[in-house]
Amino acid sequence: MSKQLPMVDAGTECCSPLVREPLSAAQAADLAKVFKAVGDPVRLRLLSLIASHDGGEACVCDLTGTFDLTGPTISHHLKVLRESGLITGERRGTWIYYRVQPQTLARLSAVLTPAEGSVVTA
Repeated sequence: MSKQLPMVDAGTECCSPLVREPLSAAQAADLAKVFKAVGDPVRLRLLSLIASHDGGEACVCDLTGTFDLTGPTISHHLKVLRESGLITGERRGTWIYYRVQPQTLARLSAVLTPAEGSVVTA
């Protein structure tokens, strides 16, 4: 059963949608790191697994068996997601539990959302 991520107040956005005003060079560089992190299929799947896990967090032990990859490879992908700000991790005993950072997802969403009244053609 999947869970929806909580909505973040529109006032917490980092930047305006692309259709309203262009990003600054610094904003573009910052957001590009996050988009690059989710641009990898394994990391995108990890993010999805964490976000949809019961209680909104997943133990690394729940994630490693899902992939045909070694533990160190999964750890590398989780590190990239952590460094991009998409997830956080909390050590509890031997295991690390991961949660999605809804604020970072809201930043990605906000920059891609058309402004009200904008005409977007495919």
